Amino acid sequence: MTAPAPNTATGLAPNVAGALAYLLGPITGIVFLVLEKENAFVRFHAMQSTVFGVLWIALGIALSILSGLLTVVPVLGWIVGLLLSLGIGAVGLVIWLLLMWKAYQGQEWELPVAGPIARKQVSASL
Repeated sequence: MTAPAPNTATGLAPNVAGALAYLLGPITGIVFLVLEKENAFVRFHAMQSTVFGVLWIALGIALSILSGLLTVVPVLGWIVGLLLSLGIGAVGLVIWLLLMWKAYQGQEWELPVAGPIARKQVSASL
């Protein structure tokens, strides 16, 4: 866990900029990656937001395909597809809120898959 540096290129406090990097997923992640060139804390959260958002979109596409295939099974397939979508959507919402909260607290909390990728990309660019 690294303490945020005192300033950012955006003029925001690092914890606020880190939390805002998650606001619109990969969109705000990319914006903060472009705007912030020096603060490693903000860049880590921006990269993790981007990686997590892209992985979540890919998971959503795969889930849509799976749900479409499950509609072949009358009623049960539709119910299973709906429950999968709701469950995964709820998990995604909780993770998103947790990431924003951890960034706002000044913590570099790494997700299991997206975190190491983000850490590697940020350390390579600094």
